[in-house]
Amino acid sequence: MIRVLIADDSAFMRKVLSDLFNGQSDFQVAGTAVNGADTIEKVKKLKPDLLTLDVQMPVMDGLEALAIIMEECPLPVVMVSSMTQAGTDATIRALALGAVDFVSKAGGPISKIDTIANEILEKCREAAQAHASKIRLSPADSKPLIFTPKKEKEPDLPATRRIEFKRRNTGFVPGQKPTITKIPTAATPVTPAKPIPNLTSNALSNKKLVAIGTSTGGPQALQTVITRLPGNLPCGVVVVQHMPAGFTKSLADRLNSISEIAVKEAENDEVIKAGQVYIAPGNFHMRVVPAAGGARKIALSQEPPVGNHRPAVNVMFDSVANIGKDLVSVIMTGMGCDGCEGMKKIKANGGYSIAQDESSCVVYGMPKAVVDAGLADEIKPLTKIAEAIVEAVRR
Repeated sequence: MIRVLIADDSAFMRKVLSDLFNGQSDFQVAGTAVNGADTIEKVKKLKPDLLTLDVQMPVMDGLEALAIIMEECPLPVVMVSSMTQAGTDATIRALALGAVDFVSKAGGPISKIDTIANEILEKCREAAQAHASKIRLSPADSKPLIFTPKKEKEPDLPATRRIEFKRRNTGFVPGQKPTITKIPTAATPVTPAKPIPNLTSNALSNKKLVAIGTSTGGPQALQTVITRLPGNLPCGVVVVQHMPAGFTKSLADRLNSISEIAVKEAENDEVIKAGQVYIAPGNFHMRVVPAAGGARKIALSQEPPVGNHRPAVNVMFDSVANIGKDLVSVIMTGMGCDGCEGMKKIKANGGYSIAQDESSCVVYGMPKAVVDAGLADEIKPLTKIAEAIVEAVRR
């Protein structure tokens, strides 16, 4: 039995949702709340299995209440949001705070509950199975990484040739006393350091690629990972997050505003650049295809859903599998097994794979399928995935 708390300032909505849940054999309404402050109190008192939470409420809105709940007494939360731009942005923020999923009110308050009743029940059943917890980042885990290219090893040469190698590269001469370099003073001009090489050259960006697939719990997971990726990452990153149209742009814009690496919603025929993250738009499949000059570009389509998903991780993974050893693929939290079939092709072509571990997943479905199939080269907690990506790109 799933005990659900309904939080909404509308008496009509509280009644409609109560009737909907009470009409199901696997749900029981534990109580209702009329504002954010009331919601926090009822969550602590009633300890429900699931919370449905309105965004716009008096006294304290849904986002404020959610932040406190996820900090003090986390539980699975499904947001009830409007389809306005403000409602969309608020929903993305809620998902980043830890809400599991959301239901959209079409055109404002729900007047015909029967049109979305099945969606509400399905999402709430799935959310009730989710693992909800506050992601706690240490200072080291929250700091953006810096990409440094792999250092070349000194060649294994005979002694005489090692001395010659050293002389050519450092000015060292056997038997000669080392030159003592004076510490610069205010009167001594300092020679400017050589500029750091541009790590986002076209040559590098056309070689490597990172592909990430995620679903339930993904917005929060993506925020944890993408905000740690370095701005000078020498390759592009493509992302499929299961999300309907209208929400992926808000997700991309939010991530872009808080990340060093650039993030945007992908566009058709857009050439993939280094140091850029491309998120598949809702309701569109995204593929990576060859472009002029050896580059790669985005191809969007509205072909039928694959595994009930559009965009689908399998579609994207299929399209990048032929990149071979220069591909770094990542599978993160999500319901079901989307991405597993595509990962099989990636591994068959020599690509590298990273899977999120069970303890840090909201739903250990998509990564589990990959891990159980023996397709994961690394299994990492969420807070270590960005570091694993950077290290894999550096190899």
